[in-house]
Amino acid sequence: MVTGAGRGLGRAFAEACAAEGARVLIGDVLDDLGREAERTLREAGYKADFHPLDIGDPESVTEFGDWLGEIAGPIHGLINNAAIATGIGGSLFDEIDIETWDKVMRVNVRGTWLMVRAVAPLMTDDVGGGIVNLASDTALWGAPRLLHYVSSKGAIIAMTRSLARELGERKIAVNALAPGLVRVEATEYVPQHRHELYESGRAMPRAQFPDDVVGAAIFLVSDAARFVTGQVLPVNGGFVFN
Repeated sequence: MVTGAGRGLGRAFAEACAAEGARVLIGDVLDDLGREAERTLREAGYKADFHPLDIGDPESVTEFGDWLGEIAGPIHGLINNAAIATGIGGSLFDEIDIETWDKVMRVNVRGTWLMVRAVAPLMTDDVGGGIVNLASDTALWGAPRLLHYVSSKGAIIAMTRSLARELGERKIAVNALAPGLVRVEATEYVPQHRHELYESGRAMPRAQFPDDVVGAAIFLVSDAARFVTGQVLPVNGGFVFN
């Protein structure tokens, strides 16, 4: 199960899971792109199903969970990728309007929690599962002019650790990925100087792309990582070390 899989990192996660032989369940608020992802995966011979999903809307998440329960057997992995990241940067802490702050928290933090609440019951105790929450390395180095987003991703890290404690007895591993600034549609608005800061400041000095992140995600939802839980894995070419 991959949220926000219509484009960008989410699309890359879905394609990588499918390539590993998984049946991929796609949720996205961008209906056209979600259906395109489903169609593309099916045309490539993979198993994929799409259903509209707005993680900022509790009713949408509940409906999505009901749909999962009807069409799928046990869920083995959840990649919580959906978030608001586009067009919100650039403002100092005292310039962010309350409506935008609340929207970022409602989607990025509450939406991630709601997805875990909806999907975890579909992970059976005898098999367990893996949950990967998308954080960000901005929460590890304190990126400026992005306080609402950085705060939301810091909350994801804290949430991941607490969920790992609560779900461990059910054999569900919960971890967080903290990518750096990835070259995708959602980051096209980011000023060039911020891209250059990352790309020159990494131990591996180059741009980061979705393919640089998917391997870590596949590992964390696989059986190979079933005894890894509550961890935050930075995947950023060494821009910041955890």
